[in-house]
Amino acid sequence: MPRTAPTETEVLLDALNDQRRHVLGILERLGEKDLRRPVLPSGWSCLGLVRHLALDVERFWFRAVIAGDPAFIDALDPSDDAWQVDPDVPAEEILALYRREIEAADAVLTATPLDAPPAWWPGDLFGDWRLHTTREVVMHVITETACHAGHLDAARELIDGRTWLVLT
Repeated sequence: MPRTAPTETEVLLDALNDQRRHVLGILERLGEKDLRRPVLPSGWSCLGLVRHLALDVERFWFRAVIAGDPAFIDALDPSDDAWQVDPDVPAEEILALYRREIEAADAVLTATPLDAPPAWWPGDLFGDWRLHTTREVVMHVITETACHAGHLDAARELIDGRTWLVLT
């Protein structure tokens, strides 16, 4: 039986999921203390970066921008620094938040045609810069997630020497 070619949405989702797995994979077996420890001069922690990915990337781009969900648009607070994690919040809670946001984002993505324009656009945040289709938003999220996965690679190597995947 011939195999059917994946749809463009499936291809993009596979690429995005590769980067999401990288984010979670590079943090496996990293203890609570190290997840919270900043190792670069800018001061972010691995856990803060994951919270940023959950809220400022997955939730923002998929649930607010693509879906236009008023609950998430109205809840946006420019003064909230997603990169900061309250010390009382367990690391697993942040990792679970990221997984939940991924699941919700995937539901939006699979239900939205790639040529559809964003349902909402935060012009006050970005000025003249704009993404015009769901496809462009997905490509932006893949790029941002991959960039941050690389940041986590560097942080993890500084913490304990572990690397994700090195081809020789």
